Amino acid sequence: MTWLPQAVTDLIESALVAELTVVRSDGRPVTYPLIPFWDGERILMTSSILFSRKLDHLKADPRVCLSFSDPVAMQGTQGRATIVGTAHVIDGDPHTDWERVLPLWEAKEPVIRQFLRARVAFPLFFERAVIEVVPHRVYLWPDGDTATAPIIEMVPAGTLVPDGEQALRTEVA
Repeated sequence: MTWLPQAVTDLIESALVAELTVVRSDGRPVTYPLIPFWDGERILMTSSILFSRKLDHLKADPRVCLSFSDPVAMQGTQGRATIVGTAHVIDGDPHTDWERVLPLWEAKEPVIRQFLRARVAFPLFFERAVIEVVPHRVYLWPDGDTATAPIIEMVPAGTLVPDGEQALRTEVA
């Protein structure tokens, strides 16, 4: 069970693309578009491991922000959200570790099954890492109007996040 509002999990599940912002080694943010998946506890994404700076950035600094804001990528869903959290990269076996995300990927983007059948033609595409994002704070605009103040939800104090660490609460002024 999650502390995230249902409106936020609905956005994650409907979004074809989210913007993942990570922190570069020089402290500057950089944003990448990725397909988000929701497993009931955390947000999952995959990334090719070939020349992936985003994975290097995440390993050095796990702080992330996810934006669900593109009206086309949201497939008509009206709400918008920004999620602040921490990320963990799973890249033990780039040929098989990511396959646990495949059922979620197929549900969102059925064409992936066709690419998987042609795996030999796209070998580098299927050398992937999984990015797991544990949400800590959410800014939600249920009506999609980001000119208004968001609803702010935070992980309850003392909650154990899936990684087994106590969640950090940062009060928003």
